[in-house]
Amino acid sequence: MERKIDGRDVTESQIDKWVDEAEKGYDPEWLRPRMGRPVRAGGTSKVVPVRLTDAELEAVMARAEREHLNRSDAIRRALAEWASAS
Repeated sequence: MERKIDGRDVTESQIDKWVDEAEKGYDPEWLRPRMGRPVRAGGTSKVVPVRLTDAELEAVMARAEREHLNRSDAIRRALAEWASAS
């Protein structure tokens, strides 16, 4: 069976080395996730899909641009202001 990673051949010898390494165990710090979005507010975040009309999205984006924010930050700020209003 032919095995490749990133288009390169992987030999049985290399697989044996990886198996030996895995069986010895890994340092958990080395294994921790490094890719992806950064954690917000010290914990995990939830993705909440929201439908917006073209006009609503254009308004959000116009204000975000004026305030030098990306879309997510602009929406989070708007929600925070709404939620804290009496």
